Amino acid sequence: MDTARPLDLTEIPDSLAERAAMMESILIESATGGSNGTKYYEYLRREFMRSENTRHLLPDFVRTHRTLGAFWPYIRDAAGSYADRRMIITNAFTPLIDYLEGRDLAPMDSVASDSLRSFDSEGVHEVWEKALSRRKTDPEGAITIARTLLETVLKRILDETGTEHSDTADLPKLYRMAAEELNLSPTQHSAEAIKMILGGATTVVNGLGTLRNRLSDSHGRSEKIPVRPAERHAKLAVNMAGTMASFLVETHLDRQKS
Repeated sequence: MDTARPLDLTEIPDSLAERAAMMESILIESATGGSNGTKYYEYLRREFMRSENTRHLLPDFVRTHRTLGAFWPYIRDAAGSYADRRMIITNAFTPLIDYLEGRDLAPMDSVASDSLRSFDSEGVHEVWEKALSRRKTDPEGAITIARTLLETVLKRILDETGTEHSDTADLPKLYRMAAEELNLSPTQHSAEAIKMILGGATTVVNGLGTLRNRLSDSHGRSEKIPVRPAERHAKLAVNMAGTMASFLVETHLDRQKS
């Protein structure tokens, strides 16, 4: 039986990626001869379980087993050799660590993150982080959250500009209202190039609504539409939503300064 050493919070790394790696190492030790880090495992598990952005990326056996003692029978029965147990644990931690280390981030991700954090670090930015974290592991959920991100930004802008809107208004209508307030409607400009760009932005927003309705988990699927979203669909939706949300936020903040 493992003898747990007292928890010393100074031994817990500051970086989330390092914390995930620490938890992985503790589980590998437990699976290959025993570990006295059960209190550290329980502490780290609680921290990752508290965040919606990381909870679903945790290995199933971490979400299920609260202690190393509960984990041991699982890994003992899952594989007989130490090498196979290490492989199981390492592979299961890869999605979480890849996400925390930024390996799945697209070039636009950090730009959008900065814009959305400056707009609302506790609300809008949290939705963006959730969308980013689910592109690979939960494409359907990521597509739904991508639309939620745009809806949240648009409603926030409309509220801050004092524009009345219905909570049940659909995404295209919210965008039209916000575009009018921000001087982003194609009809508000005469230069053909600007009209084309802004018309393209409208098309992107309408396309996000269509993609969500066709592929996301927000509506029941007809048997005639058997398409399930892949990772590439989720990346497309999230990246487009992030680009549009950042553009709207930056335009709104610039107008507030003038």
